[in-house]
Amino acid sequence: MAIYYEEKNKIFRLDTKKSTYLIGLTPEGYVGHIYYGDRLFHDVDSCLLRMEEAPFTPSVNKREKSAFLDAFPMEYPTGGIGDYRESCLNIRNEQGCMGSEFHYVSHEIYKGKRALEGLPASFGNEDEVETLEILMEDPVLEVSLVLCYSAFEKENVITRNVRICNHGKQTLKLEKVYSACLDMDNEEFEMITLCGSWARERRIQRHELHYGKQSASSAKGESSHQEHPFLALVTPGTNQLQGKVYAMNFVYSGNFLAQAELSQFDSVRMVMGINREEFCWNLRKGETFQAPEAVLVYSGEGLGEMTRSFHDFYRNHMIRSPYLHKKRPILINNWEATYFDFDTDKLLAIAREAKKSGIEMLVMDDGWFGERNLDNSSLGDWTVNEKKIKGGLKHLVDEVNAIGLEFGIWFEPEMISPDSELYRKHPEWAIQIPSREATQSRCQYVLDLSRPEVQDYAYECVAKILRSANIAYVKWDMNRQLSDLGSSWLDRESQQELFHRYVLGLYRMQERLVTEFPNLLLENCSGGGARFDPGMLYYSPQIWCSDDTDAVERLAIQEGTAFIYPLSAMGAHVSDCPNHAVGRVTPFETRGHVALAGTFGYELDITKIPQEDRDMIPRQTEMYHKYHELIREGDYYRIASYRENNSYDCWAVAAKDKSEVLVTYVQVLAGANRHSRKIYFQGFDSNALYRLEGTKKTYSGERLMKMGFLMEALTGDFRSRLYHFVKTEEYH
Repeated sequence: MAIYYEEKNKIFRLDTKKSTYLIGLTPEGYVGHIYYGDRLFHDVDSCLLRMEEAPFTPSVNKREKSAFLDAFPMEYPTGGIGDYRESCLNIRNEQGCMGSEFHYVSHEIYKGKRALEGLPASFGNEDEVETLEILMEDPVLEVSLVLCYSAFEKENVITRNVRICNHGKQTLKLEKVYSACLDMDNEEFEMITLCGSWARERRIQRHELHYGKQSASSAKGESSHQEHPFLALVTPGTNQLQGKVYAMNFVYSGNFLAQAELSQFDSVRMVMGINREEFCWNLRKGETFQAPEAVLVYSGEGLGEMTRSFHDFYRNHMIRSPYLHKKRPILINNWEATYFDFDTDKLLAIAREAKKSGIEMLVMDDGWFGERNLDNSSLGDWTVNEKKIKGGLKHLVDEVNAIGLEFGIWFEPEMISPDSELYRKHPEWAIQIPSREATQSRCQYVLDLSRPEVQDYAYECVAKILRSANIAYVKWDMNRQLSDLGSSWLDRESQQELFHRYVLGLYRMQERLVTEFPNLLLENCSGGGARFDPGMLYYSPQIWCSDDTDAVERLAIQEGTAFIYPLSAMGAHVSDCPNHAVGRVTPFETRGHVALAGTFGYELDITKIPQEDRDMIPRQTEMYHKYHELIREGDYYRIASYRENNSYDCWAVAAKDKSEVLVTYVQVLAGANRHSRKIYFQGFDSNALYRLEGTKKTYSGERLMKMGFLMEALTGDFRSRLYHFVKTEEYH
């Protein structure tokens, strides 16, 4: 049993394989956080709630209730009643007053996990997950609050979400609804977030936690290039192999807040949820608001253990695609090859050459529809431009299929160009503030997905194209953020619901897509990696990692992405040099090794690259076929970071049974010292012997991990090597 309630001490206990989470009740019914950490195996008590010391609980010392509220470790704090730390829920009544106070009423424990209406969320059968729902009520507001916890025992994950139901007669305003809170004593925590920009997504950032509030957030209408819906608190000295880690990731693709607050009493409050900026939800009589899910991971064995917990969890309980455990086709995308300058003949020439090299799919990117010859028109006009696509789309797809390749296509369904037939017909469908000139970004506006008819129109544009030809893959893009927040469909009181309603509309469209086309390979994208989050993984098994395809830049981007997400989810391609983003020239071999730590494909004009590079593609596609299952299903180990050492990068993927391990090494900068470099590997079975493929050498797993491996000195910058170790026998 993963969850049970101890009636005597009024304690809820949630166990996973390596962690325990404890919740306690006070005599008044406050729900408090007792413990989250290494797995406990003996009886527990509620002394950590400090109810037996000043200022005492309100039933003992009502005159200091505020002092109690401002120090008590709340499971879900509410605003306006005396807890001056960050609240998770702010409710304003019809009189304009903000304040709510919830107390325990009852609970339910059951096997399995219920879906969240309209939202992506983790799933599992009755043998994989147990769920606790704690019902709380505020009798003054006539509102109920359900705190929902699901324990995934095998993956060491606990998920949380909340729902609020209005049982009264007045319409209430939810001005803030977060999904999770952790109140803990400070352990000299350091804070880890993932930050960046376009083409620099998800760089790992770490700093000491100081007094006050420190956060990562987005108010751009998407999870964003700049910040990421992830936060971890770690104890000093934590690295890949040791230290305590408390991590949260948000299953949501819109505005978010991930925040840690060090209080005057040296306690830490860690919260995650929808960003309160421009958020206010009208909760009418009988209505329920469902908040998105937060994923919590505790690791007592360092960052590597945290990473592998997230990877297993997302593979087993978030990604639904039939491609989850299937080989993804090696694709070639024509964007960096042609940009807007292409036609049927050019695409077929690329397809013929690609087929010779072992590539399996051609993807037609932006520029195939309307009058789209630059990025300044036609978004919303999803009709095939037969001046380019001569003979029509079905003819092109049939010809590509006849060559022996599958076919994929690019869309940007959420956008509308001012220069489009759609905008001329329906200007009210664009998000904009009345009487104010709307801000353009990339010459485009954003469609108002809060409107059901806009959702239906955009969806049908995509679906109609997919029904017309044998299309196996869709790249769904979003190349700008939201601004000028105004909807002609929502009334005055509901305008601050637009951000969230937009995300709900997006989810509804993608749910329809994967339902109607269950075998479609969907890859989400947002100007690169601006919407790489668990919410998107629920609909697509892979997400375009970044528009920066330079192999060296990708080292930090892919390290930060793989910090949380499985390698099989990272869209990664070999591109041409000089690289279109940074102008760097790197060896074709290195570009292949870096892209192998992802979905693997090509972003270049195969008809124009040097013959030497072209000749290497069959060897690279063979490499992908050989290792794809290991990379997709195996355990990821971060061995060294170029971000930290400014010299080299190294990671490994080990089979679950440790029967084989693939190590990737990238020497970024060569040095005058030509000695070999000793590197301590991870992921091996200490009690086994391994043969290094391509040699007659054998090594014990213990030796490779404890004594190290001598990495040969490579001549020149940006050089790389793969080392494949295969278990030969056990030894004792």
